[in-house]
This record gives sequence, structure tokens and C-alpha cells, in this order.
Amino acid sequence: MALQIGAFCTAYARGGTTVAVGRSMKRVLKEMIAAVGVVTLSVPQGVAYAMIAGLPPAMGLYATCIPVIVGSLLRSSRHVVAGPTNALSLLVGGALVGQSSDPMSAAITLALLVGLMQVGAGLLRLGSVVDYISSPVVLGYISGAGVLIGVGQLHNITGTTGPRGGLLTTLQGWLSVGPASAEPLAVGFAVATVILLVGMRRLVPKIPGAVVAMVLAIGVNILLSLEDAGLAVIADIAPVPTGLPPLTIPDLSLAVGLLPAAVACTVLSLVESSAIARAIASDTGQRLSSSREFFGQGMSNIAAAFSGGYPISGSLSRSALNAQLGAKTRWAGVASGVLMLLVMLVLGPIVDHTPIAALAGLLLVVAFQLIDVPKIKRTIQTRPADGIAFGVTFIAALLIPLNQAIYLGVGISVVLFLQRARMISVLEMVIGPRGRLRTISEPLTDDTLPEGFSRCQRIKILHVEGVLFFGAAGELQLALDEAAAGVDVLVVRIKRTQGIDVTVIDVLESVAIAMDRRGQHLLLVGMPPRVMATLQRAGAVEILGEDALFPSRKRWFAAMNDAAGHAVGLVEPRCEQCSETGCVAAKYVEAQRARRARERSKEAVALELPPEGCSVDPQQG
Repeated sequence: MALQIGAFCTAYARGGTTVAVGRSMKRVLKEMIAAVGVVTLSVPQGVAYAMIAGLPPAMGLYATCIPVIVGSLLRSSRHVVAGPTNALSLLVGGALVGQSSDPMSAAITLALLVGLMQVGAGLLRLGSVVDYISSPVVLGYISGAGVLIGVGQLHNITGTTGPRGGLLTTLQGWLSVGPASAEPLAVGFAVATVILLVGMRRLVPKIPGAVVAMVLAIGVNILLSLEDAGLAVIADIAPVPTGLPPLTIPDLSLAVGLLPAAVACTVLSLVESSAIARAIASDTGQRLSSSREFFGQGMSNIAAAFSGGYPISGSLSRSALNAQLGAKTRWAGVASGVLMLLVMLVLGPIVDHTPIAALAGLLLVVAFQLIDVPKIKRTIQTRPADGIAFGVTFIAALLIPLNQAIYLGVGISVVLFLQRARMISVLEMVIGPRGRLRTISEPLTDDTLPEGFSRCQRIKILHVEGVLFFGAAGELQLALDEAAAGVDVLVVRIKRTQGIDVTVIDVLESVAIAMDRRGQHLLLVGMPPRVMATLQRAGAVEILGEDALFPSRKRWFAAMNDAAGHAVGLVEPRCEQCSETGCVAAKYVEAQRARRARERSKEAVALELPPEGCSVDPQQG
């Protein structure tokens, strides 16, 4: 944002045109609109997620101030907004249950440990580590967390009290109290909040329903003085103080006892943040550094430890909203943190009147959204191993402590990796001296191509070898993103690859969608029947497009030549001269068609010749 403001001031001082000034102001305005949108969502989410962690609501708000500023300045992604998340908050809450110390002090110390581990991972350039935690494992944990979050709100929805803990403990405690003893006022607020959120999500999805629901709940409570009628509010748990976040000092004497939970929080936070950063970068085209993401996220957690917060991650909802509202730089995230500080100075007493039942309704909707049924079906149907990884992690998240479920999920990922541990190689194919496609072993520019070799400026062809599994997904995405820069069509030959899982399919789909939005095309070549069947089961054929898939054929390079011909057809209407003699790709396609025509002619002549020693009656023709 400072750069945009500086550009505006420079243009004004130099007597720049009105158009230049207007553009600068428009960019600043978009950044500020994005920041305001993120803040409006941060307030209800910060309070709600702190409730999940069993911490005072103020800690959720503190975690969205200074840590957001630090993370936005230091991380690689321009759009990811740090802060408390639902799944991580649930993990933090589970880790604090067995602690005899003050929960606030333990949460602050936990944030410091997580931050130090993440910073260390970034400095050691361990960014590729998250590639070995498969999507089914993460999906299993997130789905289990959704169930636990929903069950954990039963007491708040009905306004009852009882034992809380794991899934079975909470359910038994709630049933023993009896839903019949529910408070009608609490149930009414919870149900109304759910109906409002679901309705707004379907009818006006661009408006943040969480903000509207919380504002209405607070307004109704204050106007009707429902607290006097027994309605529980945030102030009954812990009032939100007015003022800036306090300076807090972690208690290092708790570090040893919190270490296992810190490792689990570190893994989950890095997986969440990296997945969000990659998802947004696939749309924006930004190049990311996983190690820098680790470092920035770690510094955010360290900032949270010294400013009254608890362990945080990259927020999917706030990051997506930041990008959707037009943010182009990291300064939108910085501005959202600054605005949140101003909110803390003013709105603390108002937040105190938030009905707990309304927050429980919000969390119930959040829990439901975490359980992605279509993605679960797809994961189970794609490969048996993916289904097993999901199922084991999901059940573990429900029945054992969440930090142990994370360890189990990581163990499953390691086992799957060891079974299929082989990296991929991605080579570019260019046209050789004899007019045939040849691979080159290192990246080359047009100026450094060997004599006699050539390639098209608008079409790039890649040859991929190795095992296409989740451990190679990050490497594959990086290679495809780099190759797609500056071309109209990217042809990827995967004839010599082995296997393909749902994580790699996700990468291919995200690259294809991002390229399509930029007016580019992704073509896949050489898929054997087994790979085609996997793509069909995963529903990827509809997303990639049948006309973009060229399965393997018996004749050598037949599928590749067909794909090259299709690629030429896609760029031909706007293709400029690749050289003085014409487009090299078009000439290659014509040469292959002519060669094939000669082969067919020879085959036809051979079929018409009689066997040796036989005569032919001319009248029989």
C-alpha cells in the first residue's frame, strides 16, 4: 500500500496526468476495501475460534492484529492472511485440556514453540516437507475436526452445561443433561443464526454472512435486554478489554510438556498455510517459496506469543476474501492488521454483548462446511490407498487426542511415500535436426539451443517421467507453472510415468483452470488405459476437457503428433512467424502428416501385391 501511496504522491508532485493519479488511487482503494472486508470477518471468527480453543475471546482478537501484520510483511504469498483457524484452534484446545497451568499462559508458550519450529524449518529450507503429507490425510483430519467442532457446540446451542472433552465424553454429557432442558432463548438464537448464514450463503454469497449474523445478534440482544432474561454472552466467559494487545511473556518452564502438541500444531499450521498459498497462487500466477512461507508463518506465531495470541495459521476464508476483493499486494494484509488494532480500541464493549448461542450457530455452520462430502467421495473412489489414508485419519481424529491423530496421519503419509518413493523428471521436448521431437536435459533459451534444434514460441512440450503421487505434486506444480509462463499451449507427455493419485490430479486441474482463465491451454498426452480410468473416476475428464486429453496409442508418437496438431490449431489464428521460414510447430505437424501419408501409401501398395509365386488375373483386378 505504501508503494501505491508513494506512486500517487510522485505523480501529483510531478504534475502527472489525471489518469495516472486515478489509477494509483484506485489501487489504494482496492487494497483498503480488501483490508476492511478481512477485518469485518476477523472479528466474529476470532471470537468464535477462541471459544473452540477454550480460551478467552480476546485472545482470538489479539491473534488477528500484530501477527497478521508480521506475516503479511514476511511471508512469500501476497494474499494469505494469518490468524486463528477452526481446525488449529481445536488442536490447541485439546492440547490445553491436560495442562495444570493457566490456559492463557500455556497457549502463549505454545505459540512461541510453534513459531520457533516454523522459523527453523524455513531457515533450513524444509519447504518441500509438506509435500509428503498427502491430501487424503489432511482431508481426514479436517473432516474429523468438523465433527468435533459441531459436537462441541451442543451445550452452547441448547444453553446447558455438562462435561466436555472428546467426542464420546461430550455426547454422553450432553445426552445426560437432556436436550429437553434446553433454554429456548439460546436455541432460538442458534437456529436463527444457522438459517441466516445458510440463506445468505445461497442468495448473497458475496456478503460476509458471519458479520451480518453477529451484528444482528448483538443488536437484538441489546435492544430487548435479553441478558436480563438469562441469555449468556461473551462477557460471561471473559470480557474483551478495550485497548491494544498486551505484551505477554511465554513461560518457558512449560515448554517440555507442550513440546508434543507444538510439533502437531507446527505440522498442521504449515500444511494449512501452504495449501492456501498454493491454491491462491494458482489463480494469480504468483511464484511462491515454501521456505519463506514457513519463515513468515513462524514469525507470525512468535508475534502472537508476545502479543496475547495463541498458535495461528493461514486462514482460508480470510485469505480467499482478501484475494476476491481485489488485493494485489501484501499491504492489504498489513492494513487489515492495523485496522484490527483500531477495532480493539473501540469495539471491545460491544463484542462483550455477543450471544454465545449465536456464536455456536456460526461454528455449527463452519463445522458443516469443513466436511467436504464431494471431495471425500472422490478421494475414496480414486485409489484404495487414498481412501484408507483418509479413513484412518478421520477415525483417529474422532477417537484419540488430535495431536496423536496428526502424528498418525504423518506416519501414514511416510509409509505411502516409502512404498512409492521415486521423484519425477520434467524435460522439455524440442524439434531436432531430423524434424523429430527430442528431449533436452537442461533448461535452454532460444539463444542457447544446439544447432539444428528449434521450438515454437507459443507452444511448449514437456516430457514427464517418474511416479505421479502426492510426494511429487509440489515439484510437478512448480514445473508446470514455470513452463506455462509466456506460452499459449502447454503439452505434457506422461506416457512414461507410473500411477496417478488424487493429489496430482488436483495439481493438473488447478493448473488447467488457471491457464484457462489466462486464455491458455493444457494438453495431456500418452495416458495409458489405467491412468485414463483413474481420471474418469476422479471426475477430472470433465474439468480438463476431453479435447485436451490424448491417450496413448499403439503407433509410436501417434498421440503426441495429434496433440501437436491440435496445439497448432489453437494458436494458428494469432500465431506470428517463429522464424523467417515460418512457424516451426506448424512445419513439424505438416511433416509428420506427410510422413504418415507416405507410410499409409506404402501399406496400401503392400496389401495389393500378390504373394510370391502367385499370378493375378487382370480381369479380377
